Amino acid sequence: MDGSQSASEPKRGLDNNDAGAEFLTFCLAKETYGVDILRVQEIRGYDSVTRLPSAPDFIKGVINLRGTIVPVVDMRIKFNLGEAVYDDFTVMVILNVAKRVIGMVVDRVSDVVRLVDEEIRATPEFGSGIDVHYVAGLVERDDQMLIVLDIEKLFKSKDMALFDAAVAA
Repeated sequence: MDGSQSASEPKRGLDNNDAGAEFLTFCLAKETYGVDILRVQEIRGYDSVTRLPSAPDFIKGVINLRGTIVPVVDMRIKFNLGEAVYDDFTVMVILNVAKRVIGMVVDRVSDVVRLVDEEIRATPEFGSGIDVHYVAGLVERDDQMLIVLDIEKLFKSKDMALFDAAVAA
């Protein structure tokens, strides 16, 4: 949030047109998140990954996806949401971010929803200890909060270590 928006104003700039945009929703722990469906290449069951030495815990490793080496990030670990448990519902969402293919491990995929700007509320301001710059906004639906992620900002952030500094800027 740039300071010109209050927490009660809708979040703008998600490239929505009047009809809105579609978001893939997924669950991590007890929370529901959404990412722009246009970033999603495919959804697949969780497979084993090749662990890389010295990689942060949230980077599970890499997979070979039809000849492309894809880094895999476990979002539960990245967001500090407790121990990751891999079961029949665990899936890997393959995303296209900044001309790269990245795998994102989530507890389960929920649905595809259409959102318009007016539904998306700005993220409230927190102290410097909580990093929410990659949260595009919040949506309340059916008495549940949907956390809309700016997946490009998240994956291009320095702490993700998935992009060179020149690309992340």
